[in-house]
Amino acid sequence: MHVHYDDDEAWHMLEGTMTFKLPSGEVEVRPGHTMHIPAGTPHTFYEAHGPTRYLMILTPRMDELISELHRTPLDQHAAVMEKYRSELLEHAT
Repeated sequence: MHVHYDDDEAWHMLEGTMTFKLPSGEVEVRPGHTMHIPAGTPHTFYEAHGPTRYLMILTPRMDELISELHRTPLDQHAAVMEKYRSELLEHAT
């Protein structure tokens, strides 16, 4: 689980199913549906059934965060998250 303190995120599913884990439980999102995660909401997500395609809607800061995470070794992700007003809360299982 992780949280973005100042930025919303959203995923619009095109193909496949993703499951989002939230403090209130898990939500499966299927094609044609959109999952909105407001700023400050702890969450994680994973593919539930086969490959997925989705449109991710995010702020410029979130785009920069994701780009930097992709270039950074896993053991340094917590520091990168902090730089972008986000925090790793626990490892996804």
